[in-house]
Amino acid sequence: MDTKTHSYTETTRGIRVSVVPQYLPEQSAPDDGRYVWAYTVRIENQGTETVQLLNRYWRITDALGTSHEVRGEGVVGEQPVLNPGEAFEYTSGTPLATPSGMMMGAYEMETRTGDFFDAVVPAFSLDSPHERIHLN
Repeated sequence: MDTKTHSYTETTRGIRVSVVPQYLPEQSAPDDGRYVWAYTVRIENQGTETVQLLNRYWRITDALGTSHEVRGEGVVGEQPVLNPGEAFEYTSGTPLATPSGMMMGAYEMETRTGDFFDAVVPAFSLDSPHERIHLN
Protein backbone atom coordinates (compact mmCIF):
# COMPACT_ATOMS: atom_id res chain seq x y z
CA MET A 1 0.00 0.00 0.00
CA ASP A 2 1.04 3.59 -0.55
CA THR A 3 2.62 5.07 2.58
CA LYS A 4 4.46 7.94 0.88
CA THR A 5 4.13 11.39 2.35
CA HIS A 6 2.71 14.28 0.36
CA SER A 7 3.21 18.01 0.76
CA TYR A 8 0.28 20.44 0.66
CA THR A 9 0.87 24.17 0.13
CA GLU A 10 -1.20 27.38 0.13
CA THR A 11 -0.10 31.03 -0.05
CA THR A 12 -2.11 33.94 1.37
CA ARG A 13 -0.79 37.52 1.16
CA GLY A 14 2.78 36.30 0.83
CA ILE A 15 2.54 33.79 3.70
CA ARG A 16 3.26 30.31 2.36
CA VAL A 17 1.98 27.45 4.53
CA SER A 18 3.24 23.95 3.69
CA VAL A 19 2.10 20.80 5.49
CA VAL A 20 3.53 17.27 5.37
CA PRO A 21 1.44 14.69 7.27
CA GLN A 22 2.85 11.32 8.33
CA TYR A 23 1.06 8.29 9.75
CA LEU A 24 2.57 7.05 13.04
CA PRO A 25 2.10 3.27 13.24
CA GLU A 26 4.05 3.03 16.51
CA GLN A 27 1.51 5.30 18.27
CA SER A 28 -1.55 3.83 16.55
CA ALA A 29 -3.67 0.88 17.64
CA PRO A 30 -5.91 -0.04 14.68
CA ASP A 31 -7.55 -2.92 16.59
CA ASP A 32 -8.69 -0.35 19.17
CA GLY A 33 -9.80 2.22 16.58
CA ARG A 34 -6.90 4.60 17.25
CA TYR A 35 -4.92 6.07 14.35
CA VAL A 36 -2.32 8.78 14.94
CA TRP A 37 -0.61 11.23 12.57
CA ALA A 38 2.12 13.79 12.92
CA TYR A 39 2.10 16.82 10.66
CA THR A 40 4.98 19.19 10.04
CA VAL A 41 4.04 22.75 9.14
CA ARG A 42 6.39 25.30 7.58
CA ILE A 43 5.23 28.93 7.55
CA GLU A 44 7.30 31.14 5.24
CA ASN A 45 7.01 34.90 4.91
CA GLN A 46 7.52 35.46 1.19
CA GLY A 47 5.89 38.88 1.40
CA THR A 48 7.20 42.35 2.16
CA GLU A 49 5.59 42.88 5.60
CA THR A 50 6.63 41.59 9.02
CA VAL A 51 3.82 39.47 10.48
CA GLN A 52 3.05 37.73 13.76
CA LEU A 53 1.05 34.53 14.08
CA LEU A 54 -1.52 35.16 16.82
CA ASN A 55 -4.02 32.30 16.74
CA ARG A 56 -4.70 28.97 15.07
CA TYR A 57 -7.88 27.31 13.82
CA TRP A 58 -8.15 23.65 12.78
CA ARG A 59 -11.04 21.63 11.41
CA ILE A 60 -10.36 17.91 11.74
CA THR A 61 -12.67 15.47 9.93
CA ASP A 62 -12.57 11.68 10.11
CA ALA A 63 -13.57 9.20 7.39
CA LEU A 64 -17.15 9.10 8.71
CA GLY A 65 -17.53 12.86 8.24
CA THR A 66 -17.38 13.65 11.95
CA SER A 67 -15.65 17.02 12.43
CA HIS A 68 -14.34 18.93 15.38
CA GLU A 69 -12.72 22.34 15.57
CA VAL A 70 -9.67 23.44 17.53
CA ARG A 71 -8.92 27.10 18.27
CA GLY A 72 -6.13 28.52 20.35
CA GLU A 73 -3.33 31.00 20.76
CA GLY A 74 -0.24 30.52 18.63
CA VAL A 75 1.28 27.18 17.68
CA VAL A 76 3.23 24.82 19.97
CA GLY A 77 3.20 27.51 22.68
CA GLU A 78 4.63 30.24 20.44
CA GLN A 79 3.36 33.27 18.55
CA PRO A 80 6.24 33.65 16.10
CA VAL A 81 7.14 36.93 14.42
CA LEU A 82 8.24 36.45 10.82
CA ASN A 83 10.18 39.13 9.02
CA PRO A 84 10.23 39.00 5.21
CA GLY A 85 12.27 35.97 4.13
CA GLU A 86 11.97 34.19 7.49
CA ALA A 87 10.26 30.87 8.22
CA PHE A 88 8.96 28.97 11.24
CA GLU A 89 8.53 25.20 11.34
CA TYR A 90 6.90 22.93 13.90
CA THR A 91 5.51 19.43 14.24
CA SER A 92 2.33 18.44 16.03
CA GLY A 93 -0.07 15.53 15.88
CA THR A 94 -3.65 14.34 15.93
CA PRO A 95 -5.47 11.08 16.62
CA LEU A 96 -8.55 9.81 14.77
CA ALA A 97 -10.93 6.92 15.37
CA THR A 98 -10.91 6.05 11.65
CA PRO A 99 -8.03 5.00 9.36
CA SER A 100 -8.22 8.19 7.31
CA GLY A 101 -9.42 11.76 7.52
CA MET A 102 -8.42 15.30 6.69
CA MET A 103 -7.50 18.60 8.29
CA MET A 104 -7.66 22.22 7.19
CA GLY A 105 -7.41 25.52 8.94
CA ALA A 106 -5.99 29.01 9.18
CA TYR A 107 -3.56 31.12 11.16
CA GLU A 108 -4.64 34.59 12.27
CA MET A 109 -1.79 36.92 11.35
CA GLU A 110 -1.16 40.56 12.28
CA THR A 111 1.07 42.97 10.38
CA ARG A 112 3.17 45.67 12.07
CA THR A 113 0.56 48.22 10.94
CA GLY A 114 -2.20 46.39 12.83
CA ASP A 115 -3.82 44.72 9.82
CA PHE A 116 -5.26 41.26 10.54
CA PHE A 117 -5.73 38.44 8.02
CA ASP A 118 -6.08 34.66 7.94
CA ALA A 119 -3.27 32.69 6.31
CA VAL A 120 -4.94 29.58 4.92
CA VAL A 121 -3.68 26.14 5.92
CA PRO A 122 -4.40 23.90 2.92
CA ALA A 123 -6.69 20.90 3.34
CA PHE A 124 -4.49 17.85 3.77
CA SER A 125 -5.23 14.16 3.83
CA LEU A 126 -4.52 11.89 6.77
CA ASP A 127 -3.98 8.51 5.13
CA SER A 128 -2.94 5.28 6.80
CA PRO A 129 -1.95 1.96 5.24
CA HIS A 130 -5.18 0.61 6.77
CA GLU A 131 -7.30 2.59 4.28
CA ARG A 132 -7.28 2.32 0.50
CA ILE A 133 -9.22 5.54 -0.07
CA HIS A 134 -7.24 8.80 0.02
CA LEU A 135 -9.43 11.80 0.73
CA ASN A 136 -7.25 14.56 -0.75
